[in-house]
Amino acid sequence: MVLKEEPQNPTATQLLSKTEKKLRESQLEEKSNGILFQEDEGDDDEKKAEQTACPVEPIQLVGGEDSLAAPTEKGNSQKKSYSRGDGGPHSKFNNSHHGHGKGKGGSSDKYKVTQESKEKLTDGTSKRGSTASPQDERNNTKGTSAGGGNSEPAVNLNAPHGALPPHLSRLKNEGNLLFKKGQFADALKKYSLAIQGYTDSGTDSVEDLCILYSNRAACYLKGGNSQDCIQDCTRALELQAFSLKPLLRRAMAYESLELYRKAYVDYKTVLQIDVSVQAAHDSVNRITRLLIEQDGPEWRKKLPNIPVVSLSAQQHRREEPPSVEVLQALAEKAARDAERKAEIRFAGLKLRGNDFVKKSKYQDALEKYTECLKLKPEECAIYTNRALCYLKLRRFTEAKQDCDAALKLDPVNKKAFYRRALANKGLKDYLACSSDLQEVLQLDPNVQEAEKELEEVTLLLRQSLADATLSKHRKSVPITEVDNNEETTSDLDSERSCKGDDVTINLHLTNAYEFGQAVNAARCHRNTVACAELLANTSPEMLPKFLSTQLDGDTIRFIMQALDSHLLEKDPNLVYQHLNQLHTANRFLVALMLQEKDGRHQMIQLFEHLSAVDCTEFTKKDVQNLANKYI
Repeated sequence: MVLKEEPQNPTATQLLSKTEKKLRESQLEEKSNGILFQEDEGDDDEKKAEQTACPVEPIQLVGGEDSLAAPTEKGNSQKKSYSRGDGGPHSKFNNSHHGHGKGKGGSSDKYKVTQESKEKLTDGTSKRGSTASPQDERNNTKGTSAGGGNSEPAVNLNAPHGALPPHLSRLKNEGNLLFKKGQFADALKKYSLAIQGYTDSGTDSVEDLCILYSNRAACYLKGGNSQDCIQDCTRALELQAFSLKPLLRRAMAYESLELYRKAYVDYKTVLQIDVSVQAAHDSVNRITRLLIEQDGPEWRKKLPNIPVVSLSAQQHRREEPPSVEVLQALAEKAARDAERKAEIRFAGLKLRGNDFVKKSKYQDALEKYTECLKLKPEECAIYTNRALCYLKLRRFTEAKQDCDAALKLDPVNKKAFYRRALANKGLKDYLACSSDLQEVLQLDPNVQEAEKELEEVTLLLRQSLADATLSKHRKSVPITEVDNNEETTSDLDSERSCKGDDVTINLHLTNAYEFGQAVNAARCHRNTVACAELLANTSPEMLPKFLSTQLDGDTIRFIMQALDSHLLEKDPNLVYQHLNQLHTANRFLVALMLQEKDGRHQMIQLFEHLSAVDCTEFTKKDVQNLANKYI
């Protein structure tokens, strides 16, 4: 305005010149900064274009060694990017002219940098163009975290990796961190240094070197360098055949170069290794359609040979070994399930066995009970049930064995005693049968079946003893003729001993024979007084020994009569002691079963009189317990 009025004004002219110079410098600086940041934006858009151009869902892995690039549909479309300033998904600029790019008439607003972008450039934290070292980035991350801003957790760059030396592990960690940040070129340099250092250090770890090549191949793939990606993947596969990630990355590189047959082979190999890789499934379907269009119906014949993957390399067939806790939990669950199933099966078998018994199908019932015992060998009731089946089938030995097993589990089982008694009866062991029946009656005196069986077995026992006596061979005695007026001394002595009213008994006895002779003499003369005197002079502890060979039913009845009639009033305690020892003699049970009704009546009468006596040496309860062994 001043120069219009005064064109020759030197002050205004000088001021205008300085202003124009500053304006030009400002525009140049602003343009330079805008281009730098716009390149970062372009890389982000390029990355977005790579992700959106490929319909394959990439495998999500961690770091450089665990990240796989996604393939494109056709050709090198990975290099496709949005136009500058087109307002792409990652654009941070307020562009007013969408889609005009760098053409003429484009607004200079696209080179304006926001305050946030300026702060990023100043701090050196932008993804691209940053000259800060990984250590600086880590320090900045820590500082930002301490200041309360949004930041990623700190990464330990010194974390070890396999058999790699510490400096190579750090290079690998730095490469992984740069890869995660999208700085693929920088990550590639780190991996290359690690590979070179591996060769120089003489480290022998094929697996670690394979991973380094695979990681660098991922960087090449991200940068659009498919040829070098294929080379690194091939090297990795030479080190470790059928490694999943190198195969998948090489397949993506082949597909980006439109080498669809080779890509198809690698994708199919990947699916042999791990059938769950969805990206490989999608790529196979897509490439199949392209090969059909390209080669026609005979497209399969033009494919290279697809390698056969060994079972050991097929990951989907491998199972990770379960932990100790998992194994323990599985074992407990299996034990509970087995116990529950066994319980259900046991109940069903037992029920069917009982039904067969009701229908008198004892052989079928026996088989069911046998299966029950395989499931529960400690079930007492099954032994007694099977013993019943054996009895019905007249297999007495097996029945007795089952009853013995039941009594081991339950020593007071009445059914086991009763059925063992029947088994012993079938085996003609009447003494054992009688003993078992008496056990039943002691446990329950109201069992009428046991009483009837005991009476029957007692008769059978008497008959068997009589038959045994008759079957014995008698000793032959020579017979000599004598005159009618002559008699032998022994015959005269015998006649006198039986017919005399009074009998003299030796009270100082030393053995069972002498005691037996004295008892027989007293019994022959029905002299209970002499028998009482004999018992009064005999120690109770010696009575079972003196009667061991002479004990029978008549002897027991005569001794009971002598004790009750003459000795009870004089010395009741001695009577109690004799009775307490008498039942321990040999053959006592046999002699007891041979007692007639009057003999049993004599026993009952003796114990009633003994129970009525007041004595300090024994009680009525003691007498009752003793009576149970006789009556």
